Amino acid sequence: MAEETLTNSMVAALSVAGKIPFRSKKIRKSSTSSTTAAETSKKPRLILPLALSIAGELDSALRHLTTVDSQLAAIIKSLEPPSFHNLSTPFLSLSRSILYQQLATKAAASIYARFISLCGGEDSVVPEVVLSLTPPQLRQVGVSSRKASYLHDLASKYQSGFLSDSAIVAMDDDALFSKLTTVKGIGPWSVHMFMIFSLHRPDVLPVGDLGVRKGVQILLGLKKIPQPTEMEELCKAWRPYRSAAAWYMWRLVESNGKAAKASI
Repeated sequence: MAEETLTNSMVAALSVAGKIPFRSKKIRKSSTSSTTAAETSKKPRLILPLALSIAGELDSALRHLTTVDSQLAAIIKSLEPPSFHNLSTPFLSLSRSILYQQLATKAAASIYARFISLCGGEDSVVPEVVLSLTPPQLRQVGVSSRKASYLHDLASKYQSGFLSDSAIVAMDDDALFSKLTTVKGIGPWSVHMFMIFSLHRPDVLPVGDLGVRKGVQILLGLKKIPQPTEMEELCKAWRPYRSAAAWYMWRLVESNGKAAKASI
């Protein structure tokens, strides 16, 4: 499994579907956040059956994590909690994920904006519209031939009924992982990020993410970064809220990096 972590471009790609702020804790804010009236009117609201964005669910997650892990509890108490916003349809989120892969933030955002314009707006990013766009049309807005084939494969799987927004929301984690990894260009890491930041699934552990693994190393004082095969055992106490714990691992690595720079 390839090692990946959240890069600036990936943060930008995910930021619409799930905000991941990092600030020193000053005033404890509510763990859930609602969209503005304008946002709600523009985008369809998804009903997520089990999500950290449901009122009270993130609070439950943080209570559990502080109870079962005293080391993590100290980190949780020092930072404001993550906030999750449900703004995009699964198809749009997955399309965005494909477009942002392996690109610098500015370049990815520019291509994404042109792609959205080509489709006729974010609300028009639906399988039928994407399939109607030819590879030359997509290349004109900066989408590579490879990513064009990924977008078409995703749209084709929707059109055939293999995937749908409603089915994705209703599937359990294992079934969703199995189905989404059949889409060209969407691997295990991308699925884990989608589950956490777009669907707000509470118990996702991205074992292949280098940042999360580094966070676990720092948290537990390990000599080496744990291997993906070790992560399940090391993090089992965090169940059933490993998504929130993973968020704090990213923040822990960030804070350590800032501390290291400050000491130079």
